[in-house]
Amino acid sequence: MRSRFSAFAVGDAPYLLRSWHSSTRPASLEFDEELSWVRLDVLGRTGGGLFEAEGTVEFRAHYRDGGRPGDLHEHSRFLREDGRWVYLGPIAP
Repeated sequence: MRSRFSAFAVGDAPYLLRSWHSSTRPASLEFDEELSWVRLDVLGRTGGGLFEAEGTVEFRAHYRDGGRPGDLHEHSRFLREDGRWVYLGPIAP
């Protein structure tokens, strides 16, 4: 999760696409130049251990959009794919 946040913060689309599950990965990514990601708070997690195949992460990502602060709160699901952890998508509330 932290590496994906960092990739969003620096605009590393290739890394984000590689770390996205093949069933939910978009064809491409475009970044909003007015949006800057500034801080990540990991609020909780489940699973994701060395011998597990899935896990979840609840987080709050803080950003500035045109100078105005905001945040994104998400509970995300991650799976192992080809031995690597990848982002599947948000868990519906």
